Amino acid sequence: MRQPLPVPARAVRTESLVERSRFTCTLEPVEDTAAAEAVVARVRREFPDARHHCTASVLGEDGALVRSSDVPREREVPPGEPAGTAGAPVLAALRGAGVTGVVAVVSRWFGGVLLGTGGLVRAYGGAVSGALAAAGTVHRAWADLVEVRAGHADAGRLEAELRRAHAPEEVRWSADGWRAVVAVAPGGRDALGSTLAAAGFDVPLTVLDRVLRPVRGGGPR
Repeated sequence: MRQPLPVPARAVRTESLVERSRFTCTLEPVEDTAAAEAVVARVRREFPDARHHCTASVLGEDGALVRSSDVPREREVPPGEPAGTAGAPVLAALRGAGVTGVVAVVSRWFGGVLLGTGGLVRAYGGAVSGALAAAGTVHRAWADLVEVRAGHADAGRLEAELRRAHAPEEVRWSADGWRAVVAVAPGGRDALGSTLAAAGFDVPLTVLDRVLRPVRGGGPR
């Protein structure tokens, strides 16, 4: 199973000034295309006076779903930035950082000095690179969520045993007994069962789902 790409750790907004033109980059982690489009729409509403809003997003666990666009403030006036100088470098900066689950919107206020093709590419790409550095990244790994059930008599000792190597989640007591959910490495249900059996517990284990989780320490075991 391929290791998924990291995602931004937090939403950020950074600002840079290039030859009197102001570039504000709004960069946020997003789950899907709808969420990315919502961020773009919100930024356009927030900064209606910006001359350009140039955007890009990278989605999917392997970053396969990409999109970029130049969105002028009006349809005809002013025109968009020259082809390949705005949306393309924004996307290139995201892909170059090796992240996914991200949208970037670079808003530009023209300062009166033409930057030229190379200058625009550097300014837009640099705005995104600065925002990525400020946001940081979170690495993720696949994990199987395993439900563990036990009767009241064994629950306290079982929970203590699980906490030796895991962090039980959704711990619940009911009239029927005790249950918790434990994240283990993919395919790790049998290894968890062997560990519990060696400690004297014969309990049912059910794999509920396989999910992406932030990696903390050594990740799911």
